[in-house]
Amino acid sequence: MIEGFLLGVIVTASLTASLYFFKFWTQTRDLLFLGFAAAFLIEGINRLTRLFADDPSEGDPQTYIVRGLAFLTLLAAIAYKNRR
Repeated sequence: MIEGFLLGVIVTASLTASLYFFKFWTQTRDLLFLGFAAAFLIEGINRLTRLFADDPSEGDPQTYIVRGLAFLTLLAAIAYKNRR
């Protein structure tokens, strides 16, 4: 029961961070903020699907694939920012 509550808190925090970074992107049009918004959105949706899963195992390969996608999004945004 407490695991579901804490997972819900993480989902809420991730989606809130995504909204803040998206707001900063709309103000500055800096793609670094858009990359962070996308990464937090991916993580939030990933955790949300795990919240409603029958067996939310952290060792599931799909979890790491989605997390890897989020981290690659961050790395691409940072690399793009530093390229200029």
